[in-house]
Amino acid sequence: MKKKQIGMLIFIALIAVLCIISFRTPGTIADSESYRCAAYSTILSLLPPVIAIGLALITKEVYTSLLAGIVAGALLYSNFNVELMINTMFFNEDGGMVYKLADSWNVGILVFLVMLGILVSMLNKAGGSAAFGRWASKHIKTRIGAQISVMLLGVLIFVDDYFNCLTVGSVMRPVTDRHKVSRAKLAYIIDATAAPVCIIAPISSWAAAVTSSVPADSNINGFAVFLQTIPYNMYAILTLVMVVFVTVMRVDFGPMKKHEMNAIAGDLFTTPGRPYEGNEEEIVNDRAHVLDLALPVVVLIASCIIAMVYTGGFFSGASFVDAFAGADASVGLVLG
Repeated sequence: MKKKQIGMLIFIALIAVLCIISFRTPGTIADSESYRCAAYSTILSLLPPVIAIGLALITKEVYTSLLAGIVAGALLYSNFNVELMINTMFFNEDGGMVYKLADSWNVGILVFLVMLGILVSMLNKAGGSAAFGRWASKHIKTRIGAQISVMLLGVLIFVDDYFNCLTVGSVMRPVTDRHKVSRAKLAYIIDATAAPVCIIAPISSWAAAVTSSVPADSNINGFAVFLQTIPYNMYAILTLVMVVFVTVMRVDFGPMKKHEMNAIAGDLFTTPGRPYEGNEEEIVNDRAHVLDLALPVVVLIASCIIAMVYTGGFFSGASFVDAFAGADASVGLVLG
């Protein structure tokens, strides 16, 4: 029996067990303010993530597994009342899909990502990425050099982690492919230098989001608090240290070692999924210069910073620090 079928049978069995357990609980809410589901503060509350992670490991289907975990959580919360489960999944203020999509912050980030994808596609079409690849091929001679280049570019693009991932991945993929760096290793380096860098960068969408979460009437400078917390952000610091150590010292283990050994032998993917393989080469401008990539990226970073302080009132008299602390990152990124 295939792993996917086994995973679905396990999921159905778990749902059946949950139904049996939940039969003793009421199916309606008498008072929404005091409502508590049967699984509240019990070991059953761990089932949704266990289901999602377990199915992902068994079936290798991430999206389906996450959906199964969401459904399991909604069923637990609603005590298996179908109407309440649907309202929980779509309209709950703490995480309903429709409510989240209607949130201005989330809409701003979605618009920014769409515009960012368009920009990256334009850079590729204009030949900027290809020009950088040609430049890199002349200066980067080793596998370690290719990996270090990915790290350095990831550190330089600190304004936003989404922008970081899209840009670094698109630009550096041809370089790492040429030096036989596995796609898994490329993904790891990009991920390890995206959010961790943005989290501790004083001028980034993360910094704006964190500082703006400080209540306005608290008489606390959110930006100053953010700066003071940087040395204690152990996740970001240790992640950056680890990626440098793994890359420079050539320390690969477990599945990553298998991916890297296969990449050296010519298989960059190892897994059945082989994104971008076999794609037709796009017709690009072969006379493009590295500046065709560097200049738009620099302008975008600068314009995003200016737009963020604009939303914080910098051009209305507020200081740069106060403006950045009060910036709306989702609006600023779209304007930038």
